[in-house]
Amino acid sequence: MTSEPRLRPEDRADVERLVRQTLDAGSGPEGGSSRPLLWQALRDVEEIAAAAGDEYRAYLTAKGARPAPRRPLWDAFAVLTPLVSATAAALLLLTGYLLRLAGTAAHWASTMVTTGWLCALVAVVSGAVGLWTVLRTALNRPAPDPGDGEAAVTAARERWRRALLDRGLLPYLERRSSLAQRSAAPRPGTPHTSTTSTTDKETTGVGQSE
Repeated sequence: MTSEPRLRPEDRADVERLVRQTLDAGSGPEGGSSRPLLWQALRDVEEIAAAAGDEYRAYLTAKGARPAPRRPLWDAFAVLTPLVSATAAALLLLTGYLLRLAGTAAHWASTMVTTGWLCALVAVVSGAVGLWTVLRTALNRPAPDPGDGEAAVTAARERWRRALLDRGLLPYLERRSSLAQRSAAPRPGTPHTSTTSTTDKETTGVGQSE
């Protein structure tokens, strides 16, 4: 037997908003505006949501099937690393070779030339890695499906909310309202019995006085 999925915090808040909106709009039984009924419904959110368990599972699946969000830090790193490395390599190599031609600061010239070639190597390697990543992503990306993405998530959420309202919230409010009305109704026979008893006592008193 498949257990009903527990509500995620953001989805629980969604159910609570639906409860408040329904009661505020008077969609519940007899207006459904009483505060005790509201607090009971908020307390029993999991019970209400269980009636729409299938739709909620489909909603979770749709959210999990969305494309993974892009990684802006990685994208920036992949773009900037080759650019910065190539710029540094060009400056270092140019300065190092100029110093060599000038015959001054030979030690610094050699260091700059060596560092420049290392930066050039980094630029080539990082550029190749970035290009390979882009190509692999493009080749492995599935064909776009109109049902994928945010539209599918929105549609699944709406189906879940509709099932939640029709099969969960409204029947729950009707049950609670009926229980409250039965509890508030006076018990039949109690006033009549009290009146009869009082009348009997008065009749007995009158007979005894005579």
